[in-house]
Amino acid sequence: MATVSPPWSYTLQLPHDPRAPGVARATLRAVLAAHGFTELAPTAELLASELLTNAHLHAPGPSALRLLSAEPDRLRVAVWDSDPTVPSGFREGAPAGPAPEDGEHGRGLHLVRACADAWGVAVLRELGASRGGKLLWAECRGAGRAARG
Repeated sequence: MATVSPPWSYTLQLPHDPRAPGVARATLRAVLAAHGFTELAPTAELLASELLTNAHLHAPGPSALRLLSAEPDRLRVAVWDSDPTVPSGFREGAPAGPAPEDGEHGRGLHLVRACADAWGVAVLRELGASRGGKLLWAECRGAGRAARG
């Protein structure tokens, strides 16, 4: 089977439906298997799951999962949603420690920050942005790449 060297990307448009995160995770597993990223699959699936669930719970409309590999052994998992509000766990200067133990919600983005090699957010409000909203992203790297930081 032929393989595609980076860069490559896939985007999956998702309706606001409780089944959408599961469909997206299955798609992510298929893409990673096809590109030989099996080493990154557990971390990438956790990152995608938390970002997708956050989008489903907090944004009223559709969302999208984007997978991007710009170089070997490095994967960016990004989730777009229609709400431009940046969650507290992704705001600049947000505490890096664990989520409050007594909180019923808010642990997912702490997990993303703890497991990702890099993470960030882009608010899409600039003139010309077609749908607005925000894009939360997280990267994971294979064992052969540089250490976290």
